Amino acid sequence: KPEALLATNTSSIVLAPLAQGLARPGRLVGLHFFNPVAQMPLVEVIHDAATEPVALQAALAFARRIDKLPLPCRSSAGFLVNRVLVPYLFEAMFAASEGVPLSVIDQVALDFGMPAGPVELADVVGLDVCSHVGHIVAAELGRAPPDLSRLQELIAAGKLGRKTGEGFYPWVDGKAVKAPAPGLSPPADLADRLVLALLNECVACLREGVVEDADLLDAGVIFGTGFAPFRGGPLQYARQRGIAAVVARLRELQARHGTRFTPDPGWDRLA
Repeated sequence: KPEALLATNTSSIVLAPLAQGLARPGRLVGLHFFNPVAQMPLVEVIHDAATEPVALQAALAFARRIDKLPLPCRSSAGFLVNRVLVPYLFEAMFAASEGVPLSVIDQVALDFGMPAGPVELADVVGLDVCSHVGHIVAAELGRAPPDLSRLQELIAAGKLGRKTGEGFYPWVDGKAVKAPAPGLSPPADLADRLVLALLNECVACLREGVVEDADLLDAGVIFGTGFAPFRGGPLQYARQRGIAAVVARLRELQARHGTRFTPDPGWDRLA
């Protein structure tokens, strides 16, 4: 019917190509839920320049009506949450390719305050979904991905993570079974590699106007990823640590690990 709201639940595809066949492309919005849906409160409400204001308002009202937290996001690859997660998950794979055990990588993230490590998170999201979103975001942003051959092997074998009972980890009664790595210490810079990769992408999203302001970004990343809530969100954490100190650390990581740590131009504005 003419007043019906059309919504896509894609986790990464921009609206414009999906709306091409519509007589009124302005009716299409994105309503991106997160897994597990029953537990994750956030819904990204995706809009672009063609979106009719009434459609956006209806989508926001719908999310509130079902007791979710709506986060308006401009249509761009990966939107907010998946876009900032991609470099975080990629960095975990870079570390794994260097020989760091998966359980050690996850423990570094847990020690920072994340509710789950990046490897376990990939299993929870689904390795097929992670691969799909990662390739879309990496291609759109021109990012060189790490070696994902192990990920593709698991997908080809039907081992997609928690939903199939095995991914990077075996899953028993809804919990990941992680092989212990006694006596193995992570690289001293691994926590910063994981966290600052995510922070740097957050700053890029703010600079590009994917969300309207820093407070919405912090809230979206906390409720969408579980980012250590006691730290106040990624941008608040960066302010507490010191913007200049974070940028200096990114430059150190850039010199050591490559251009993926190049500080985003948006850091100057944030400072």
